[in-house]
Amino acid sequence: MIYHKMQLQLISLSLLLCLCLLLLISLTTVQAFTTTTTPISSFTNTKSTTTTTISQQRTSSYSNQIGRQIKDNRQRFSALSSSSSNNNNEDDEYDVVVIGSGLGGLSCGSMLATAGKKVLVLESHYELGGCAHEYMVDLKGRTIPSSSLTEKDDVFRFEVGPSLYSGLSPDNSPNPLKHVFQMIEEEPEWITYDKWGAYLPEAPEGYELSIGAENFLKILDRYGGPTARQDWEDLASDLRPLAKKIMGLPSSVVRNDIGLVATLALRYPIPFLRVIGDVKRITAPFDLDEYKIQDKFLRNYLDLIAFLLQGLPANQTLTAVMAYMVEDFYREGAVMDFPKGGSKGIIDALARGVTKHDGCHIRKNSLVDEVIVENDRAVGIRLSNNKIIRAREGVVSNTDLKQTYDLVKTKHDGLEQEKKLYISDKQVPLCKSFMHLHLGVKAELIPEDAPAQWTVVQDWDKAIDAPGNVVVVSVPSKLDPSLAPKGYHVIHAYGAGNEPYEPWERFEHLKTTKERAENEEYQQFKSQRSQPIWDAIARRAPLVKTGSVEVEQVGTPLTHSRFLRRHRGNYGLAIPAGSEEYTFPSVETPLKGYYRCGDSTTSGIGVPAVASSGAQCANALLTVWEQLKLNSKIRM
Repeated sequence: MIYHKMQLQLISLSLLLCLCLLLLISLTTVQAFTTTTTPISSFTNTKSTTTTTISQQRTSSYSNQIGRQIKDNRQRFSALSSSSSNNNNEDDEYDVVVIGSGLGGLSCGSMLATAGKKVLVLESHYELGGCAHEYMVDLKGRTIPSSSLTEKDDVFRFEVGPSLYSGLSPDNSPNPLKHVFQMIEEEPEWITYDKWGAYLPEAPEGYELSIGAENFLKILDRYGGPTARQDWEDLASDLRPLAKKIMGLPSSVVRNDIGLVATLALRYPIPFLRVIGDVKRITAPFDLDEYKIQDKFLRNYLDLIAFLLQGLPANQTLTAVMAYMVEDFYREGAVMDFPKGGSKGIIDALARGVTKHDGCHIRKNSLVDEVIVENDRAVGIRLSNNKIIRAREGVVSNTDLKQTYDLVKTKHDGLEQEKKLYISDKQVPLCKSFMHLHLGVKAELIPEDAPAQWTVVQDWDKAIDAPGNVVVVSVPSKLDPSLAPKGYHVIHAYGAGNEPYEPWERFEHLKTTKERAENEEYQQFKSQRSQPIWDAIARRAPLVKTGSVEVEQVGTPLTHSRFLRRHRGNYGLAIPAGSEEYTFPSVETPLKGYYRCGDSTTSGIGVPAVASSGAQCANALLTVWEQLKLNSKIRM
């Protein structure tokens, strides 16, 4: 291709002059280019012709929707169903083996498969998706694996992870997950909407407004002090130019070698040069005082958004992340996105990006017991049934940091030293876990005019991550009726990453469902810790209460630890911006041939961040030219 020849000529002419400078600056600013989860009141995308609006969604009958969805899933996943079992006819050697089917692992695996690698993705759960998986429960409260689902099954589809999405419906977007979809040429259908609800200490009665800068100014005028509007406008004038520079550089093209010159610096030269002058500012922690934000309401609101972005308050969040958030308020045609079929729609699209390629497979119910090391290199894995699968080029861990280390049982000095730094000597700070409520309710219990999502903050004087202080309520069946049986709604409400693991340690000995059900102290404690979530639901849907629901399931940090195999139920590393003690681990481990992706690498938690980590992990296993061929499909 002419495009690639031109890049080769540019690299030849400029490499000696710019290599040292580019590498130094680029590797310093990698984290700043990884976009993280989008704030609750700033989901501002441009509507795309490929999306379904709410009014359009409601015109089709429910029975047709669910019938089409099941039929479509069966057609699309006939290959996946066979490849997800332990089929002895499958090969025992692949180019790359990916452990875990979270967003990061599937992003990595699908990109590698698209590039021509022979890929195997292994998932220990009976559903794909890791922390973003979806599971089905019928009206009698029985869990039904998707592989066993029939057209006769009326089920609630419960999401265990993200429910808020942005930057995915537009054709041109800085969102790394969108870039992955473009590179693998698979994508879910997007439903767009623009209404959000909030209950804050200053607004106990709540408010519901369309998103975007204009309505946010109304909120500031109503609940902020005399300087609120001016503080915001001054902040926006400072950060929006910075955001425009950052958003011109896709984090999904980053590499950790000299190939970065070709994939980032030379492919996006103007945005790259614009960013160089602001590297120090971009990578600095966001400072509310430095930006002269005086209004208490605005300061609290920015702390809330930062917490929802990366699980940390504003002063521990990168300025780059906050700049992206501010710019999002001003995006023309502001909408939020939701995948048709729920989070499973995203996972299914990424899974198709793997299984549609010859020789590539996904296996569920496949627990990896060990990463095999030979001659100081990862060369394969051993399953819990002792079956060995070889990996010619690499093994990718899409597990949390501790499990990534624990899977290597052969002593390796470099990996041991890194493990000592992050875990053994002093525990790297972890994001707290979650309390979840998954409810199936009759439709009449939720007001017809209620928004699909609302957030509740109890008390600004408490720490933003105090247990139960911030709760997000999502009713995704208001956006996609196929997520619940006809005449019902599905609710996913959760404490936003604010549930500590320590209070639950005393129940670790309860290993079985029967033991937990019969332990009165455990049941009482679970009820107590989930009460703030019930209260948050009742703010907009007061008829939803214990005893009025058809299905009720409570998730705790122990649930996350048990089903998602997360150490202490964590959702990633809580490394503050500017930390002198820790940096996020690279996608390449000290052990040759062993790679990692997910919320314990690169820029941490959130849908865009983990998708970016998966892309960067794939890049590490590809040549520059293989990567550039994939990257040519990205539209910014």
